[in-house]
Amino acid sequence: MAQARVRLPPAGPTPATAFFSGSNPRPDHLPYSSKRAPASLCAATAAANAPPAPIVVVGSANADIYVEVDRLPLAGETVAARAGRSLAGGKGANQAACGGRLALGPIYLVARVGDDANGRLLEGALADAGGVRTDRVARAPDAPSGHAVVMLMPDGQNSIIIVGGANMQGWAAGIGAEDLELIQKAGVLLLQREIPDWVNTQAAQAAKSAGVPVIMDAGGMDAPVPRDLLSLVDIFSPNETELARLTGMPTETFEQISQAAGECHKMGVKEVLVKLGSRGSALFVEGEKPIRQPIIPATEVIDTTGAGDTFTSAFAVALVEGKPKKECMRFAAAAASLCVRVKGAIPSMPDRESVMKLLGSVQVE
Repeated sequence: MAQARVRLPPAGPTPATAFFSGSNPRPDHLPYSSKRAPASLCAATAAANAPPAPIVVVGSANADIYVEVDRLPLAGETVAARAGRSLAGGKGANQAACGGRLALGPIYLVARVGDDANGRLLEGALADAGGVRTDRVARAPDAPSGHAVVMLMPDGQNSIIIVGGANMQGWAAGIGAEDLELIQKAGVLLLQREIPDWVNTQAAQAAKSAGVPVIMDAGGMDAPVPRDLLSLVDIFSPNETELARLTGMPTETFEQISQAAGECHKMGVKEVLVKLGSRGSALFVEGEKPIRQPIIPATEVIDTTGAGDTFTSAFAVALVEGKPKKECMRFAAAAASLCVRVKGAIPSMPDRESVMKLLGSVQVE
């Protein structure tokens, strides 16, 4: 199936992409000093000044239809919504938008949208989000853009129904050679489960072949994760509900969560990063003591949509910057705390300055 690739200008300067397809060509003449510094000093200076390697997100982009309701309807019942609107979302787009606002280096989104109004909504929202390179987003002419219905309750909790559209049907030719090359040059690859598992597997194989860490968010399809895909994942990140569903084990207590994470280890995943909602998060590294991170309380919870994506993306941003895992979790907790204070997924993604300011005001635990 032929696909038209959308070539949009970069959302901002991306100096680390000089050798990627579609970036600025290398100049013919470079400025230099007649007195050369020692090679080791030059290399050390370049390494210190270079931005982090790119983060590549391969995943979904949805047009989210928000409806604010007092409660969910019962079977056969119709309820009136207090308000409704359409916003850009999808786990892949959410994570890319969050990374675009937090990362020091470039963020790329590899995704599929339909050649329709929702596709144009998504392209515009991602371009406006800032920091996201969208030239790897392609239009699938024979499939509509993915969309979702988000039912938002007064306490900020939500229930979501997803229609896959181009996210599931737009990958007939797989991931293109240029995009696979981009993945192999990334600092980390972010995946979710709102696109076909075989596409995720193709992306993860490319990353593994180049030694690029793979983080996979468990959100999306409720089917079991194929073992061949899990074996390629470095950090698997479910919430407690997804962890229970995927392992068939209870996750009500921390001990139960630890045992379920251990089951993931048996499936081939060495690190399991569990998002625990109001209980914070926990990282289970095989053979090591769990690392726990409490929540950083929000002044007010308006909408939890996108909070998990914000956490996962912020963790990846800190990881690429070389921070210790505990510090990555704290950075992610701060980003998620800011996210839930605003309605909508992409509109709620915080910027780096806000996250650092919040971290500066919170006592380290």
